[in-house]
This record gives sequence, C-alpha cells and structure tokens, in this order.
Amino acid sequence: MNKLTHGFAVLLFVGAASAQDVPRPLTDDDFLPFDMKKAAIGHQLFYDPILSGNRNISCAHCHHPDFGTSDGLSLGIGEGGQGLGPARTPGTGAQKIRKRIPRNAPGLWNLGAREIHTLFHDGRLSRSDIYGNGFNSPAQEWLPQGLNSLLAAQALFPLTAQFEMAGNVAENQVTGAVHDRIDKGWPILAKRVRTDPRYGPAMVGAFAGVGTTEDITIVEIANALAAFIATEWRSTDSPFDQYLAGDAGALSPVQKDGMKLFFGKGQCSSCHSGPLLSDQRFYALALPPFGPGRTRPFDPYARDVGRMGESDSLEDAYRFRTPMLRNVALTAPYGHNGAFPDMGSMIRHHLNPGQSLSDWRPEMAALPKVPWLEKADFLIRDDRFEMGRQQSRIDISLPALSDAEVGSLVAFLHALTGTDSVDRPPFGVPEGFVP
Repeated sequence: MNKLTHGFAVLLFVGAASAQDVPRPLTDDDFLPFDMKKAAIGHQLFYDPILSGNRNISCAHCHHPDFGTSDGLSLGIGEGGQGLGPARTPGTGAQKIRKRIPRNAPGLWNLGAREIHTLFHDGRLSRSDIYGNGFNSPAQEWLPQGLNSLLAAQALFPLTAQFEMAGNVAENQVTGAVHDRIDKGWPILAKRVRTDPRYGPAMVGAFAGVGTTEDITIVEIANALAAFIATEWRSTDSPFDQYLAGDAGALSPVQKDGMKLFFGKGQCSSCHSGPLLSDQRFYALALPPFGPGRTRPFDPYARDVGRMGESDSLEDAYRFRTPMLRNVALTAPYGHNGAFPDMGSMIRHHLNPGQSLSDWRPEMAALPKVPWLEKADFLIRDDRFEMGRQQSRIDISLPALSDAEVGSLVAFLHALTGTDSVDRPPFGVPEGFVP
C-alpha cells in the first residue's frame, strides 16, 4: 500500500485534520534482525530458573504469554513466590517474599523495534554513549561491551534485582556479588549456563567468535534472550494493522468510531503516536499510588517518584513513560502500578485524573494477599501531603467524553490485538515448563 492510498483510506474515516497522526503500517524494516539459532537458546533460557539467584524463578513467571506477556497482577510476586499469574502466592517460611515488585510487569510486544530508544517505566535504560558501552543504564560503566540491542541490555537487570530474580542478600552467590557491585553477579550466572550441557555446546554453535564454552559470557546470554523476545512477540497483524495496510473492512463500525476519537477529539495520539503508538516520553497522570514504589536511594518514603528517580530532576516527579499499545487488551491491569483493572477505567482516569485519584479504591488493585505486607500496601494514601503533591502534578488535560465514546475507544484498542502473532508464535511455551 503506497503512502497516497494509505492517506486516502485514513481520510475516509478519520478526517483531514488528524490524518497526519495516523501511523504508517509497521514493516520488517522497522525491526532489528535477530538470528533464530540464538532465539532458540533464548527461548529455553527465558523459561528456565537457572538465571535466578536461588534457581526458583524464570523470566516467564512475570512475563507469560497466557497473560499477554505480563502476569495479570498490579504488582508482581517475584523471587520466593509460587505459581503463575493471578494465582501466584507469596511463598512460605524462609523463602516467602519480603516485598512486592514495585511496578507492574510490562508486556514484551515489539521490543525489537529499531525506533525504541528508552525502556522501563522510568526510562532508566536508554541508548547513549555516555559510558562508552552504548547505553545509559543502572550499571553505568560496568555494563559489558558487546550487547547487540537495547533489549539485550534490558534483559540483564531483572537478574540483578533482589526481589525479582536475584534473591535476598546472603541467600546465594549471585545476590551477594550484586550487593558488592551490580555487574559481579553476571559472571556467576554465565558460568552456570556455559557449564550446563543443554546450553554450552548450543551457544558455541550459534555465536560467531565463541570457540569454546569457556568463551560464553553474560553478553551471549543477554543477546540470546533478546533474540527470543524480539522474534517471539513481534505483533504487526492486528485488525488495525490490516486496516493500515489497505483493508477498510478490517475494523468494525464502532472500532472506526474509536479510531476517529483516538486520532481526533480524544487526543490520545498526542502521546500514543507513531508506528509503535508511543512517543517514548514521560508524563505525570496522578495514578493512585500504593505498594513499595521506587524512589531515590536517600528517600525514606514508600512512594514512586517515577522519572525523577532516574533524572534527579524535580520537574520529572511522578512522570512515567508512555506505553506502546499493540496487544494492550491482553495486558491488564493498567498503569505503571496496575492501578486500573480494565481499559475503560484507565481511559476515564485520563479524562479526569484528579477525580479518579480521589474515587479510586484499594479493591480495584489486583494484589494477591500477603498478610505480612498488607499494612504497608496502602500506607501512602494516609499521607495527605504526599497525596497532595501527586494530585498537583498532572501533565494532561483532555476533553470530556461520553460513556459511548469511551466504549468506542475500548473497541478500537481491542482492534490492536494481533492475530497469528498472538495465537501462533514461533516458539511457544516449552514442554516441561513448571510454574
């Protein structure tokens, strides 16, 4: 479909005033190339607890395809927990969790896109040569050379996070090493992998420059994980994508109404713009706060300061990255902390953040019961000064929409769900995966 035909199709349903906001179709050229041999190794590693400090959790426990590559929870249960998705429990005895994961587990769709330059809710990982290794990251100059993508760099950090995969200090070698310095746990994990007969020989065969298993480092592991994530969860075949490619009948009438609102009156595309439906910028939306949050090291509050924790700039307080929206219907609950259980309530929050913050109730959060953490879960809501600060920092102001218009927007967002890319991914869940 050429640009002229695409533009004409858009004009039919959206209108000339906002036609320029409707993205072009995604193509193979929009994605980095990845090797399928490496992806096959990454597939096994992704579902294997070998990469966790206590060997009791894998990447898939928080990013599983049954839950849209997330976990179906507002705040996840990481290392020490048991089970999968909303049924996951916080563990027992000495292995029980000590803290909820501070933020919602994001979906993994289309993370191999060339356009992506920033990752994590607060943007603490981005492409940059400030440290001479291609990335601005929490590891700073200690991030190893040779990572082939932003996605490969991202894959390293859950491995070092105490409550996600590393484990508590003194429980294992990995977390003890990370406590000394963030990069010191990675060689321990790399040794586990290269001495495992399932992985060592396969990685020698897949990676040029790796002559023997002794040459395998955390870089090859990260690059394999990136290859798998990027190829397994590339989604460009939703009804909306089909519409962009020229099939005017791919969307229902109500979905077309929602598209008009999204790219017109509703002003959604002012932030959810471009082919990935994200401007990769940061906005304060006054989402209802709860849980441990993420803040600056010297800050004693159990709160989440958002982008300010990375930039240390006051103007970034409570700002979070605009999420990409393909397959958004699969990744509930919504928001950086999963505050809203469905797309309708999330849209309504955008329309009136202040009122929504006041009206929100804790039962809206999908939080498995953790009796020893319950007192702290919603403690921040009793701090009127902190609540006032968050209420005062709202970056968006959108026009009012009727219930019918909100329903149309929800219908359009459902049209962003992939078809074959969701139902028949290249690899799937491996046989023998035990939640």
